[in-house]
Amino acid sequence: MPDQRTTLDKPARPAADAGRSRLGDVTRPVVRDRRVLVGPRSSTVLLALVALGIAGALAYALFGIPFRTLFEQDERIAERTEQVDELEAVVADLRSEVDRLNTEDGIREAAREELGYVETGEIRESILDYPDLPTDLPNGWPYSVVNEITTVRRGGLPAPSGAVAPAPTTVAPTDDG
Repeated sequence: MPDQRTTLDKPARPAADAGRSRLGDVTRPVVRDRRVLVGPRSSTVLLALVALGIAGALAYALFGIPFRTLFEQDERIAERTEQVDELEAVVADLRSEVDRLNTEDGIREAAREELGYVETGEIRESILDYPDLPTDLPNGWPYSVVNEITTVRRGGLPAPSGAVAPAPTTVAPTDDG
């Protein structure tokens, strides 16, 4: 005979669980001894530190970087203002020179200085300084004589050092007329 057991149908939900969620086991609190994190507030402290880090990074991005850039721009503006002031001074000098050269006397003066212009009745004379004296001559005749001449021309003083200034140019009027 076949095994005839009597089976009872299991009720769909026990009467005690009528108002509870099926996720009750998952949402039930874990006993303190079985918790992964030790201590009751460790997760709260960790969460607070992460939140502070994010808030600090956000504050730096919103306030720190723009203010640093603002201060750097102020420094650059001050430098540019100084450069503009210097350039304006140069422009003012050039304008005054242009104004001077646009006059009759300015044209005459520029022609004399740059082109060597001489008006009628004037003679141009250029007075040049002596050239630099050689000081690295070998010993013996005829160079010993040249060394004595250079010493006399120098007035017994050591050879001058440095660059020689350009020769002055003078214009002398003549008595021709």
